[in-house]
Amino acid sequence: MITEKKLITRLNETKKYLLDIFSEPPELGIILGSGLGRLAELVERQTIIPYKEIPHFPVSTVAGHSGRLVVGTLASKRVMILQGRFHYYEGYEMHEVTFPIRLMKALDVKGLIVTNAAGGINPDFAPGDLVLIKDHLNLMGNNPLRGSNISIQGPRFPDLSEAYDSKWLEKALGVMKELGLKAQQGVYAAVSGPSYETPAEIRFLRIIGADLVGMSTVPEVIVANHCGIKVLGISCVTNMAAGILPQKLSHAEVIATTEKVEKVFINYVQKVLEVL
Repeated sequence: MITEKKLITRLNETKKYLLDIFSEPPELGIILGSGLGRLAELVERQTIIPYKEIPHFPVSTVAGHSGRLVVGTLASKRVMILQGRFHYYEGYEMHEVTFPIRLMKALDVKGLIVTNAAGGINPDFAPGDLVLIKDHLNLMGNNPLRGSNISIQGPRFPDLSEAYDSKWLEKALGVMKELGLKAQQGVYAAVSGPSYETPAEIRFLRIIGADLVGMSTVPEVIVANHCGIKVLGISCVTNMAAGILPQKLSHAEVIATTEKVEKVFINYVQKVLEVL
């Protein structure tokens, strides 16, 4: 378990490294989930830095995660985009999974858009749908704030009563309506993975209020709230969860679905950026 002093030292070293590369700090962070990375290609005046070159950064090991930090301008916003994230199931500790969020705080980023590929539990959803996250269930068996509190970034006991900013959520729902998309929102359940859930587990998740299920996002959102960073969450439903339909689940299916919805997703996020 890392100490506050050691984590702050790492953050300062990483911050200095990045600010020596791009002088103008970003105002908004974006994390792109499995198969959703091509949005980063539209960034103007972009600076691309592979994760492996950034001090103290983990490296993405999962297919569909390019493993690059892209900094530049998108929809007139100065952004830093994580083209691929880090997962607890990859063997990383929670402080490593959420290191980029703490880095955003150190860079004075004010807002964060988190995206993911998720399994649909709500029968009203269908593969290819975009769903806004209104709340979450942390079922990962761990919390990224466990251990020394990073007091320079936030309080020991942060409030999560509005983990996903309500004003941003309303604006994002409005954009869905403008574009003729189904204006949908739901509760995202985060599990540790990497195995997909059993039908019995999905029945349990549905009973306790989950509409979506995945293996990421929630640690990042918890730390963003700790740091006082506003959050908007967007899930791409890539498949219906186990037992909802008579089907087998695979990561290849996840990537295939995100590729099909890619243009809609990219257009949607760009329009959302314009109203935030």
